[in-house]
Amino acid sequence: MRVALISEHASPLAAIGGVDAGGQNVHVAELAAGLARLRHTVTVYTRRDRPGPERVTTSTGYDVVHLPAGPPRGMPKDDLWAHMPEFAHGLWQRLAPNPPDVIHAHFWMSAWAAAEVSRRLDVPFLITYHALGSVKQRYQGSADTSPRERIRIETEVGLAADRIVATCHDEVLELSRLGISRRQASIVPCGVDVQQFVVADTGAGRPRRTPGRYEHQLVSVGRLVPRKGFDVIIDAMRRIPGAELVIAGGQESEGGADPERDRLLQLAHRYRLARRVRLIGQVPHLEMPGLLQSADVVVCAPWYEPFGIVPLEAMACGVPVVASAVGGLQDTVADSVTGLLVPPRDPVALAAAVTSLLDDPGRRAAYGRAGRERVERRYSWSRVAAATADAYAQVVRARGGSRSAIARA
Repeated sequence: MRVALISEHASPLAAIGGVDAGGQNVHVAELAAGLARLRHTVTVYTRRDRPGPERVTTSTGYDVVHLPAGPPRGMPKDDLWAHMPEFAHGLWQRLAPNPPDVIHAHFWMSAWAAAEVSRRLDVPFLITYHALGSVKQRYQGSADTSPRERIRIETEVGLAADRIVATCHDEVLELSRLGISRRQASIVPCGVDVQQFVVADTGAGRPRRTPGRYEHQLVSVGRLVPRKGFDVIIDAMRRIPGAELVIAGGQESEGGADPERDRLLQLAHRYRLARRVRLIGQVPHLEMPGLLQSADVVVCAPWYEPFGIVPLEAMACGVPVVASAVGGLQDTVADSVTGLLVPPRDPVALAAAVTSLLDDPGRRAAYGRAGRERVERRYSWSRVAAATADAYAQVVRARGGSRSAIARA
């Protein structure tokens, strides 16, 4: 099957950890590679954000095509809506001569462009939202910088889509509130690379981390934006003596203009935690397993989270997780089995959960083993790619697609 993945702002080639580069980039890259391994022909269409070749062939078997949409430089994703007609026109020009069997859009702006092209080509299209504007508006209120049309467009394209590939049960519930039938959605979670993210081989004499001044190490990873709740973790650290916190993510490893990084450092100083809180900047994805393996506990404390890949990566490394009971984290982290779920924005509850695990190495080890087993059973990218390909085959059949396309599915 020939598959067009549309991801306007989240290029699979981007460095992870910037303001608009995170889980969606990883998802698109790994899904494309997984589909390619299943012998589908996959092309990812993304926005040109820097000079370079229009088409890039990756080492994992899929192509990336850069489409013009505004100036060829990095831009906040919320500023891209005005350039989506140009993006949709470029997509049409490249797909019309040889239409794919299926179009799979990632994020609402990509979905709008895909809906326009799908209608003209009579090609089925699916949507993975990754995040919904209604949820963002609920939690961020006046701080939400999304275009005012976002929720309306999300609803319209959702009703027009052949299928919505939701990543968790919470998303399906939210879609139903928008008037989109649950029957229109398939739940296919995000995944994790179970060959890259593995349990540390401590039996070979390699320590989990370099010994330091503190008995325990907590790790938290994500884009440095307020909703990720790093300030909540720093607040909780006042109640977790004998531990240090390592935060990975942000624009720069040292210095640079990053207001959220500066705010978090100021908060650590205010709480007299400067020596126990380290912000290490972006960590290359290939180095992420080592960082997660160094943790006694991985902490994820967002206000809300559409899915959240970091808990899966931690579980794959055999490390217990303490996470906010929000969004997709409620699906991935099995409470009291692979980690602990706590109320969001509650540093007291967060500190109590973390301390209970730090005080019980046997429970940490049991949660770590269970986490690895859960990831292997449910969240490998091979399983995710196969489930996504099944969704493609279903919509092609429903559209009365060609025998050859269905056979390749």
